[in-house]
Amino acid sequence: MSSGPAAVTLPPLREVIARYGIAAHKRLGQNFLLDLNLTSRIARAAGRLDQTTVVEIGPGPGGLTRALLASGTRRVVAIERDRRCLAALCELRAAFPGRLDLVAGDALGIDPVTLCERPRKIVANLPYNIATPLLLGWLDRISEYESLTLMFQREVAERLVAGPGSKSYGRLSVLVQWVAETRILFDVPGRAFVPPPKVTSSVVFILPRAEPVAPARRRALERVTAAAFGQRRKMLRTSLKTLGLAAGPLLELAGVEPTARAEELSVAQFCALAGAADQSGLM
Repeated sequence: MSSGPAAVTLPPLREVIARYGIAAHKRLGQNFLLDLNLTSRIARAAGRLDQTTVVEIGPGPGGLTRALLASGTRRVVAIERDRRCLAALCELRAAFPGRLDLVAGDALGIDPVTLCERPRKIVANLPYNIATPLLLGWLDRISEYESLTLMFQREVAERLVAGPGSKSYGRLSVLVQWVAETRILFDVPGRAFVPPPKVTSSVVFILPRAEPVAPARRRALERVTAAAFGQRRKMLRTSLKTLGLAAGPLLELAGVEPTARAEELSVAQFCALAGAADQSGLM
């Protein structure tokens, strides 16, 4: 750990919020994490950072950003669309010269890979309203990251780690687990945030796989899982009819029982279905 960051004295986050008038906006999905113990715990959960560039999404007034810099992170690239927060973060950038880059803009329209060199990680308390679209958008290039340490609503976190047979298992589970290993590290209560949300949050560690679970084309996998889980209570021979193809031959080609339901299939079996759909000329 660098001795420089530890010596930096910063004003309390609540003081910074008051000075810049940073009231959380619901439309931006803002819930600021001010608990220094928790922000430090998240930074530690991301592993060794002194040789890594960390991309942070929606840093707000900079609670987690401070923890990342204090932990010795080589460089932090923070993407923020709220101009009030950017002004406050400029103070933090001045306190850690050369180690904090600010990117003004909507994270949904920015590919983090283009912002920094390898090795890179994403560590973020994601805005609730765009957390899932952000993660799905990163999947195509997930091998570009060493890991992703992200906070989600507990319900979303459970979907990310759920396996077949679980009520939380669904399309998101399959798409993410196809290319990455996932696990919930710890929960964060609503009272830790300002303003406090009515839900519990969870920090999830996502480790990209060296290779996907099984060969598949993402577009085909998306369509097959959308059809299967769109009517998850029905047998696949019924739910897959929405693909516009006879479900029976498709399931036979994939080696899947027609009486099975979506929640019973493994990620590899969904990949087989996607491959069968491709062979049938559907995709």
